[in-house]
Amino acid sequence: MLQFYSASARIVNTKRAVMECLESAMGNDYAKSNLIILHASIGHNFQEMVDQAKEMAPDAKIVAASCCGVVGKEGVSESMKDMAVMAIKGNDFAVAETNNIYGYNSYEKTIEIAKSLKQQQPNINMIYFLASGIDIDNDKCIAAFEEVFGSKVTIFGATSSDNMKGFISYQAIDNQVYEHGAYAVGFADSTLSIDTQATHGFVAVGEPMLVTKSTGNIIHELNGKPAWEEYTRRLGLTAEAHCGDTIPIGALGEALSDELAKEYGNKHILRVVTKHDGNDMHYATTCTEGTKLWLTTRDEDLIFSEMDRIVKEITNRNQGKTPVAVFHADCLARGRFLFNRIIKEELVSKMQYPFYTQGECPPWLGMYGFGEFARLGGKNTYHNYTTALYVIYR
Repeated sequence: MLQFYSASARIVNTKRAVMECLESAMGNDYAKSNLIILHASIGHNFQEMVDQAKEMAPDAKIVAASCCGVVGKEGVSESMKDMAVMAIKGNDFAVAETNNIYGYNSYEKTIEIAKSLKQQQPNINMIYFLASGIDIDNDKCIAAFEEVFGSKVTIFGATSSDNMKGFISYQAIDNQVYEHGAYAVGFADSTLSIDTQATHGFVAVGEPMLVTKSTGNIIHELNGKPAWEEYTRRLGLTAEAHCGDTIPIGALGEALSDELAKEYGNKHILRVVTKHDGNDMHYATTCTEGTKLWLTTRDEDLIFSEMDRIVKEITNRNQGKTPVAVFHADCLARGRFLFNRIIKEELVSKMQYPFYTQGECPPWLGMYGFGEFARLGGKNTYHNYTTALYVIYR
């Protein structure tokens, strides 16, 4: 039976930050960890981080990813030196990884991961997936997992990020650090269940752009014009802009059906552009020709009200169950680039309090990344610009 422990820290020295996190989470029992999941801001040295974790828990499986800040049971922090951990005791899990995963091979690479997980633990019912946030087709990743495990398996997790620049992100497995890797943790503890939900709070504006030429997750043309030029023009930028210039203001919306919109609390699901090659835009999912894309603007009242709504819906669906751990993925554009610290801390506090048990926050591991996985309409779905909560109950 799996047991979860978490902690977070803001410490400049990477090795000391790992020590602080593991000691705070588990006291003197950190060496008994079977799995250690680390999230760290881009200012940390990732090789030092995983090496230190392995030194402290030599028998544990170590996985890690970069982010733009962390959320733990201690609250939220978005410096360049943040770190958070979820340490797990127990053996009812499997870990698999890959390197050099990109948009064009996302399906094939994820099939390899899924088959490895299945071979290790046939009874997996939930998968924590963390992949590169730059140039990956997340729809293809979901399809690959579902081919091996079926559509009932719940996929949750995020894509790694940097400090909103879209230049590089890191993933690590044991002592190996990647720049375009992915890992998955499959949980096979039959006493556990998971509930996931996501919301964003942005509103579509103006007339949509039409995808007139695309290949997989790469958009070549919008409105019959070079994609990056047309996209940046609509944002009031020049084509010389970087992805980091567009991420805070450039959320793209795809229309949802009326049924999904009612569940989602929004008429559109959002997408982020984290890479461009000349005028080719790398989208976060497959984008077919004929897709209409709206520019959007944030609605801060809606962000708060929708977050309250999904927390209430999750807790109502799971009355009588005890939350034993919460994984949490937030879009980096909803962090310090969206709110000042006071409002942001209020948002996180309102998010966490309903899951308290006897006055204590459950083990909590959150990150600010480039995208989030959560169910929508009963299906595994990839999201951008959302708060996504993954509550594990026993």
